[in-house]
Amino acid sequence: MKASPDAIIQREQAEYLDRLISQTDPILLEMEAYGAAHSVPSADREVARFVEITAQAIKARRALEIGMAIGYTTIHLARALGEDGLVITIDPSEEMIKAADGYLERAGVRNRVRIERGKALEVIPRLRETFDLVFIDALKDEYAGYLELALPKMRTGGVVIVDNLLWGGKVATDPASADRDTGALQKFNEDFIQNPRLKALVLSVGDGLGYAVKIS
Repeated sequence: MKASPDAIIQREQAEYLDRLISQTDPILLEMEAYGAAHSVPSADREVARFVEITAQAIKARRALEIGMAIGYTTIHLARALGEDGLVITIDPSEEMIKAADGYLERAGVRNRVRIERGKALEVIPRLRETFDLVFIDALKDEYAGYLELALPKMRTGGVVIVDNLLWGGKVATDPASADRDTGALQKFNEDFIQNPRLKALVLSVGDGLGYAVKIS
């Protein structure tokens, strides 16, 4: 069905943009197919590329990824950071870690990635690094906690990127009581934009992408 005239983007435009960023990397193509076949949540192709471009633009050398899954965005980050870079990524699932480990090895970036197994709210306080970039894509009702814990570990001028902030449009149309994740994201979005330590906005990329620079 064609989108309404006041929609952010028309279907034809969305399909055109998809064609512009067609995937040619065989490992990433395999990961996309695996994720689709096994219902593994991963960032959209354009989101992963946006994260990679941002990391390159700010010359990031230390990145924190909260929510690894099979390592799709992890590979994009590790490639952007270069040989002397380090991605610290967190996931509680042994199954996901095993799958990601293989993909990272095959992509040639395993030596740039440190996998922390556990719940992010418990792992983040233990980290001692200072990060240039933080990417959040895990449990939606814990987003506020992730941000609160990660911000003190970021340098001023560092970038925060947060996935799924439009949540399929539910944040704009459903009452906060509709479900736990929707309510949590509605509250997070308001706090994210108004956070005095950030200059932030939400972009209509993928399923809604939060983008912020730490200013204090």
